[in-house]
Amino acid sequence: EYGVDTNETGTFLYLSTDQVRFYAMDAPVNTGHAGGGGYAATYWRSGEAVREPLPLDQIPPLIFSEIMRDVDLFVGVASVANDPGWRDAGRDGAQRDYWQSYSFGELTASAATRKQVLERVIPRLKIADRCQLSDRFLVVRGDIRTYKIHLGSGNILMEPNDQYLCIVPARGTADLGTNVFLPFEGDNMLSIILSKALLLAEDRAITDLTITRQIK
Repeated sequence: EYGVDTNETGTFLYLSTDQVRFYAMDAPVNTGHAGGGGYAATYWRSGEAVREPLPLDQIPPLIFSEIMRDVDLFVGVASVANDPGWRDAGRDGAQRDYWQSYSFGELTASAATRKQVLERVIPRLKIADRCQLSDRFLVVRGDIRTYKIHLGSGNILMEPNDQYLCIVPARGTADLGTNVFLPFEGDNMLSIILSKALLLAEDRAITDLTITRQIK
């Protein structure tokens, strides 16, 4: 809603879409006004007629695969579900269902790949005997609690009642996960999940009051 979900310059704080469209390279640029009114080519400037999106069967498989991978990564990084502050679902609870489904729901393609990587990495860790992979979670057994880290969002539930555990890096410090070094790049969430697992496996050693208040 304009004036509510916008900043002081009128820029919307959140975006949502249910479509990915493919156009020919020479197609005119499409635009949509923030106030609504649809999404179309700027034919009144260029003199060109509006072009329809290309059917999916005309998209080369390799290009389609790479574009969808980029879309998946973009959503995975930019989603409000990655923000622990959104566990209250934002203004008027408008995004509660989305936050819940993304945070703890079915795995995306990139999260499924992440699970395959973890299946190889976990047995090599010193906490391997405290870890177990389930369909959507890395389950970590601490001394105080057992924790379920979602393989897509990195968000955490605590057994036995699936209580939400909020872990946020302290302001001004490095992001959680930057001290976990992997033999490949491109998946910061994997590092974050491993960092959380290493932390929670030794939960009695945690001194951060924002965490200990939640787990005890």
